[in-house]
Amino acid sequence: MVINAQDGKSLDVFGVGNALLDILAFVEDDFLETHQLGRGGMTLMDAHQQGTLLQELENSPLKLSCGGSAANTMIAIAQSGGTGYFAAKVGSDTNGEFYRQDMTAAGIEFGVKSATEEQGPTGTCLVLTTPDAERTLCTNLGVSIALSPADIDWEAFRRSQYVYIEGYLWDAPEPRLACLDILQQAQTHNIKVALTFSDLFLVERHGEELRQLSAEYADVIFCNADEVKAFCQETDLEACARQMSSLADLIFITNGGQGCLVVQNQTITPVSGFPVKPIDTVGAGDAFAGGVLYGLTNGLTTEKAARWGNYLGSQIVQVRGPRLSESYRSQLEKIISR
Repeated sequence: MVINAQDGKSLDVFGVGNALLDILAFVEDDFLETHQLGRGGMTLMDAHQQGTLLQELENSPLKLSCGGSAANTMIAIAQSGGTGYFAAKVGSDTNGEFYRQDMTAAGIEFGVKSATEEQGPTGTCLVLTTPDAERTLCTNLGVSIALSPADIDWEAFRRSQYVYIEGYLWDAPEPRLACLDILQQAQTHNIKVALTFSDLFLVERHGEELRQLSAEYADVIFCNADEVKAFCQETDLEACARQMSSLADLIFITNGGQGCLVVQNQTITPVSGFPVKPIDTVGAGDAFAGGVLYGLTNGLTTEKAARWGNYLGSQIVQVRGPRLSESYRSQLEKIISR
């Protein structure tokens, strides 16, 4: 099936998420154990808690990068040759200005007004990567929790084919309200809705709400194997895929190096991955979603969109950090034609 670009829509995707400045560090396993951090998960913490961890890492090489799940996806869309707008809240601090300039330089429109100093600083995420390439996130959301309906550029929203919403937004009241407004407006303006579960802890905390929202609003759902097993309370991945088919027209379930399952019209299609040796898995699911969304908004079949997403995911795990450093548009035809 080919999903064609909608007439009159000048943007491929309108993304909504947390704007987080990523601080990337490699650590040994005992660092996670000492600080009781759940491997592969995300822990919310205040500035003091995050600062304590950073003090212990002061002699380690650190790398800064603009991040946040949906932001990484939007950048992957741009690196595929697509267009998009990212709605997120940053502070009126140097981190916020760095974030704004970096997103713009990556080719994504970013027009949200900065928060006042009193509202808080730009959010930060300490990304800890262990020798097995697994990433563990320690996140201080900062002013991201203040994202409200008033921050949404509705003109940019209306000229988008898809809206993409990250699951992390369901954990704070104001962003949740903004998302509900967006979901309702998407139905009014014939904009397709893509939701991502984002993290296992969100499924465990908000599973029933995610189920209701998916059934009512979602055209596309993104999740990984661990998330969908928890969501469906099943251990068999294909059984989960069959259950998910009742929630949305199109579901993408990633499964590491094995690739993904595409669930469409109750038909399950495996799309093989690209075996590589990972050094850092942060951002793999985000890059996958970016590749898929580029494909869906630019005339690729769902299977070819999934293949492109698998390819971008395989490339991101071979570099340090959540995003690729260059455009991959020149690789597209070669990859999807295999």
